[in-house]
Amino acid sequence: MGVFIRVEIESGECVGIAQCGECVQVCPVNIFEKQDDLPIGIGDNEDECTLCDLCLKACTPGAITIKKLYEE
Repeated sequence: MGVFIRVEIESGECVGIAQCGECVQVCPVNIFEKQDDLPIGIGDNEDECTLCDLCLKACTPGAITIKKLYEE
């Protein structure tokens, strides 16, 4: 898990890698990987996130949440 951010994938909203997988494709810093048919955040890479929101724009609304831990 990252120190500054946490990436959460809502399995009920995500349509899966086979149907979509856009988050994996658009992320410029590779914070996602495939686990079964769902993407997961790579804990060691999460702090590389630039908060560009490309994954949020590419995916189904509500499928990905990026929590800024430094604001909690």
